[in-house]
This record gives sequence, structure tokens and C-alpha cells, in this order.
Amino acid sequence: MFELVFSRRFSMAHRLLAGSSERCALPHGHNEYVRVHLRATTPAPLDGGTNMVMPFERAKGVWHGFIDNHVDHALQLAEGDPLLAWFRTHEPGRAARIMVTPGDPTTELLACLLMAKLNAFLAADGGALSCAAIEIEETPTNTVRYTGDPLAVLPQPRAAPHCWWRRADMTLADT
Repeated sequence: MFELVFSRRFSMAHRLLAGSSERCALPHGHNEYVRVHLRATTPAPLDGGTNMVMPFERAKGVWHGFIDNHVDHALQLAEGDPLLAWFRTHEPGRAARIMVTPGDPTTELLACLLMAKLNAFLAADGGALSCAAIEIEETPTNTVRYTGDPLAVLPQPRAAPHCWWRRADMTLADT
């Protein structure tokens, strides 16, 4: 079976409050790579003409725009992080660049949220492809790979149908 594989680099900042790492509780950043593996939802033989599952530009266009224009240089904060309330009160224009996550914005959670968002984009484009796997390289020595249904492992009940990661739009938060 063919897979279309696309990579993108983005910079981000986050902080993790729930764990025991004091270093990670302070805002800090990473230069990350995200690699997605797309598969046809209904595999078929090549057609003898175009011989493509889907043109690359169509398969990756919206996704790359989302990563480049919204995820890149976004601050990732948990929905209960007091910094989020501060930004919403004092710098509401910049608050739109904050990715709001259900709990600490770990690389594991980010992989599931981004995979769900990509699947929403793909479904809105007719559903010919779905994301079979996603890898996020947080550092040169730490990578998270997820395969499966991201909605099955996201914190509940916050995986409701209206959440930003289930919508085929460019949002990073629900408020």
C-alpha cells in the first residue's frame, strides 16, 4: 500500500505544569519536525494515466499552510494555565496565537491533536486520504510516533465534536 509522507519543521514554545520537572514548568521552546504518513481510505490500483494516489500539492497544501501559518511560533498552553488568562486579558490579539490543549501540551498530546486536525482537513477534502501515522521530533534524541485513532486516546470528555482539533479550520483554540 502506498503512503504519502510529508515533513514540516516548526518552532514552538510551551510549558508543562502537571509533571515534576521544574525545568519544563518554565516557558521554553523547541524546533520540531512533524512527519505525517497518509494512506488512501479505499486503496486502488494505479490508473495508467496520472498514476497517483493524489497529487502531492493537493494532499499537503492545507496541512502545510496550517503548520506554517498557525502552528509555527505558536505558544502551547494547557487550558488551565494561568498564563492563558493573562494573555486573554492583557494581550488578546496575541492570545489567538496560543494553541490551547486539554492538559499539559506534551509531545504525545500534540501528536494526537495534530493527527486529529489533519484528519479533519482530509475528511473535508473528500476523505480520499487519512493519516495513518504521525511523528513529532521534539529534539534530535526524542521523537513521538503515534498510529491509530487519536480521538480514542485524547483526554475525555474534552474530545467533543466541537473541539478545535476536530474542525477543518485554522483555529488553535476554542475561545
